[in-house]
Amino acid sequence: MVNLSFLLCFSEGGNKYKISSPMKELPEQEDLNFDREDDIVYGVPAEEDGPRRYQSGSSTTSSCSGSASGVLSENNGLVGLRNIGNTCFMNSVTQCLSNTRFLLEYLVRDGFTSDINTTISTMKGDLVKAFANLLSDMWSEGGDTSRALNTGPFKSQIQRFAPAFSGYQQHDAQEFLRKLLEGLHEDVNRVSAKPRPITEDIDDDLDDTQKAMESWKRYLRYDDSKIVDMFVGQLKSCLQCSICGHCSVTFDPFWDLSLPIPSKSGQVRLAQCLDLFTKEEVLDGDERPTCSKCKERRKMTKSFSIQKFPKVLVLHLKRFSPLERWRGKLSCTVEFPLETLDLSKYASSSSTSPFYNLIGVANHSGTTYSGHYTAYCKHPYSGTWHEYNDSRVSNISTSRVCSPEAYVLFYEMASTSSKL
Repeated sequence: MVNLSFLLCFSEGGNKYKISSPMKELPEQEDLNFDREDDIVYGVPAEEDGPRRYQSGSSTTSSCSGSASGVLSENNGLVGLRNIGNTCFMNSVTQCLSNTRFLLEYLVRDGFTSDINTTISTMKGDLVKAFANLLSDMWSEGGDTSRALNTGPFKSQIQRFAPAFSGYQQHDAQEFLRKLLEGLHEDVNRVSAKPRPITEDIDDDLDDTQKAMESWKRYLRYDDSKIVDMFVGQLKSCLQCSICGHCSVTFDPFWDLSLPIPSKSGQVRLAQCLDLFTKEEVLDGDERPTCSKCKERRKMTKSFSIQKFPKVLVLHLKRFSPLERWRGKLSCTVEFPLETLDLSKYASSSSTSPFYNLIGVANHSGTTYSGHYTAYCKHPYSGTWHEYNDSRVSNISTSRVCSPEAYVLFYEMASTSSKL
């Protein structure tokens, strides 16, 4: 994955910084407008020097069962997170996960405690506990809503698990999400002892469905958790020989899909990004693979399709290039549906056709070298959309959700999964 540690963010007060030696503050820019008539703002001080007062939502409470510290209802969860030093990337991802119902209910209702892995997990449960505590505080009822929450205790645990996130540099939101999910998974992995590796290849005489099932079973021997149940899917890769026509099929797990954007500017559709991701690629010249049937290096075509669809599908829009920083950020608008995303076109022949609804967007504004992360999230119980900008939370209309700043999309399955 791309390490965009050179990406920077706004401080919470709205001042923009870039790393130099020493760090210099760029000119203050106009803050975002939170005075729109259709917005209800949460987390904005009523007066500069006095105690902070927050406006509450107008929806009626519809309580769901929750743990003692977190109550899952329509009126809860609308809490900002303090920027404790270039942590907008972390705040953005946290808000998206806080509004992911599968994960939220698993962690806040304490369903994870009996799953904690104390044998082969790096953190022995400390990371998942810290994140669950943060979510519970965000969803607490009757708690102290006079300030945004401090993410320091959670940050101290994630940087123990992933030292790359130590300190206060800006980081890439997608990379942080990957590492966080990896750590949460480790802490609740059902595999308590490392199994012996399987050295033999999957029987080539099996049909594709059987190969996919065997490949998935082998993956679960090492990585099997509720986090995997929610976020991990399976890709099917096909290499077809141009000489004998033999198709070599492999199946690999994925936590998210990084989609290329076919245009530098203007407007494209998400389907075009998916088309480009699954487009048949010709491997020739020095890239020619060895055909398993011909036993010779041959010109081949390579294509991808989705074999197993996850409950929560994460789509990463590749707006930055790891090798071409001079290229800058791709700032075109990628149009994506808020409801009934149909992925049947990209499903392998042996899987079903699921539909997905959008539940969250991690946004990046600014340039390659300086910028800021925010989140747009759909409340899992009220269905209303909100903008999370560090400590500030405000209502937004659905017409604003799709923007040129969209970077990581979170979709929740609305129909059945694959046959696996």
